[in-house]
Amino acid sequence: MNVSAERSKAIWGAPEITAPALTGSVSAEVAVIGSGVAGLSVAYELARTGMDVVVIDRGPIAGGMSARTTAHLSAYTDDGFAELIRMRGLDAARLWRQSQADAIDRIEAIADALDASCDFRRLDGLLLLAPETDPKVIDSELVASAQVGMLAVKQQGAPFARHQSTPCLRFPNQATFHPLKYLTALAAAIRHAGGRLFANSPVVSVAEKDGSIEVVTGDGAHVTAAHAVVATNAPINDRLAVHAKQAPYRTYAVAYEIARGSLPDALYWDTLDPYHYVRLQPGDQNDILIIGGEDHKTGECNNGDQRIRNLARWTRDMIPGVGTEITRWSGQVLEPVDYVAFIGRNPGDEHIYVATGDSGQGMTHGAVAGLLIADLIQEKANPWTDLYDPARKPLKAMGEFLRENATAAKNFAEYLTPGEISSADTLAPGEGAILRRGMGKVALYRRMDGSLCERSAICTHLGCHIHWNSFEKCWDCPCHGSQFSPEGEPLNGPAATALAKTDS
Repeated sequence: MNVSAERSKAIWGAPEITAPALTGSVSAEVAVIGSGVAGLSVAYELARTGMDVVVIDRGPIAGGMSARTTAHLSAYTDDGFAELIRMRGLDAARLWRQSQADAIDRIEAIADALDASCDFRRLDGLLLLAPETDPKVIDSELVASAQVGMLAVKQQGAPFARHQSTPCLRFPNQATFHPLKYLTALAAAIRHAGGRLFANSPVVSVAEKDGSIEVVTGDGAHVTAAHAVVATNAPINDRLAVHAKQAPYRTYAVAYEIARGSLPDALYWDTLDPYHYVRLQPGDQNDILIIGGEDHKTGECNNGDQRIRNLARWTRDMIPGVGTEITRWSGQVLEPVDYVAFIGRNPGDEHIYVATGDSGQGMTHGAVAGLLIADLIQEKANPWTDLYDPARKPLKAMGEFLRENATAAKNFAEYLTPGEISSADTLAPGEGAILRRGMGKVALYRRMDGSLCERSAICTHLGCHIHWNSFEKCWDCPCHGSQFSPEGEPLNGPAATALAKTDS
């Protein structure tokens, strides 16, 4: 089993970027851990200047959460500009909007320069008022958008059933693309510039000592570098400093065939919480309609199939002519408590950098990371340094901070509760559950051949209680978003090591 893979498959297909595993000891100016859009963007921006860069990933190159995106490229915040202004102030909100617009421009410029053939195109974004939500939000966002310098046009009507008179905001000049085609072009350009890519090499530690960085994999390979960039969705190097300021959420997506031209090519969002998001992708004969939503905190629900059914029902109600379902999948996003990602120097370190807290805008934040972290490493001034600073203290978000971190206290109390099953005999093939055994709890998974896999139910990041995810067939940690395969291998940070084996 590929230790970076979840069960569901996104519409983009599997990455086809071949790379060897890291062995022995190598040296570089910059070690980038993680090969999603943030990691490859940073590596590209540095390699093109002549810096010696290595990229290391626990699985295939470009095979992580960036391969599970729906790839909306927008300078509109999914938290709303009115809320962003309230939380961070008008100047910061303006700067954030500009950084996102610059990120889209940068993706477009790179795609053009590399002849990426990644279906990049400019289009409108449309925010539509959802039934039973406050109609004032449209006017509020119209005013806030003007305040931050983003063009928004109020209109009546959206191209969905029974929404001919729905109030909407239209944001011109947004964009979208095929993420894996773009990442494949980035990887090729990094190699062409002399960068080295290493796949299937899980990093277990990133440490700074005496002005040098040592990166170590689970197989004992080493990289010595002057700088390291941890771009692993959730950072694997930090125990709590950044993780306490963001929360993991799982989001779902479905793709359908739809007759070409039956829906205008645009980005669509509604005002629900959690909101729905919709876009098109060109297919061979027809278009592909991609719908996402139904978010929930990671590990707090185990009803992914029901959430997919909810999306399907919403889709067929809104777009009656939609065709056959092609695929369904889920991904994980990390929501910062003050609505702005954490990109820059890792708290307490001089030469280790992180990119995390992408919320629903991982593609543009990845491009921001490429520009910002490359500038920091090269000691260039960047106007976004303070805005995205991972060491910032979001005092205005203290209420949200306390609410999100209550998850950990609630989670640890689960060690005192009964197990989910009383006997392993009740566990069907392909399913997992928690069993109490004496004073502890065990994560049980019954393989398809009927044999049983037993692992500790304690997350190897900070000891939280893991939960089974039947949709993806993996173990999720509600506290900070770690994921583990059915056999206990880490799939997604911050955990870097496997679930402990038990004495059965």
